Amino acid sequence: MIATLSGVVSEKLADIVVLDVQGVGYGLNVTTEDYGRLTSGEPAKVYVYEHIREQLHDLFGFLTRDTKGLFEQLLGVNGIGPKMALNMLSIGSGQEVRQAIASGDVKFIQQANGVGKRVAERVVVELKDKVGLVGVDLANTGMLQSDTAHLGDEAVEALVSLGYSPADAAVALQKIDTELSTEERIKQALKG
Repeated sequence: MIATLSGVVSEKLADIVVLDVQGVGYGLNVTTEDYGRLTSGEPAKVYVYEHIREQLHDLFGFLTRDTKGLFEQLLGVNGIGPKMALNMLSIGSGQEVRQAIASGDVKFIQQANGVGKRVAERVVVELKDKVGLVGVDLANTGMLQSDTAHLGDEAVEALVSLGYSPADAAVALQKIDTELSTEERIKQALKG
């Protein structure tokens, strides 16, 4: 396992930075912020996350251990892979992303390429208390409601049977008119 690499930035390509470590060039996927901070010809130390799959071996590099830690937390959220996590970390500094998660700023997180409302909400729900900042009470924002409040709601039960968690089902249905038929509420929730 590669934990860190120290070397000289030899190239900055469209979406990777090549770090020359004693004659071996490592291609690293980096955040937009780190890409701007790394300078060709200058020495650098990066913290590395290795993503190895069948025919794929990607390296993700971070200038701070803190940003790498946040990246790994994002990977722990269901449905988020390394590229999406890197996209989330590229919408602002690591601190700004942490603050958005802790404060429940779904719109900020949705700015990341490939991140929809549902994924952004899942990130907030799962990580708001884990990012090291004081989180917002999601019940007060209306983003998360207690599961017992929805017992007997056929639309919630239908979404749960389709694989949603009770909390995700409640979030998906929260802005949909309760006067609509159950079938119509489910259709609108699935579209959202």
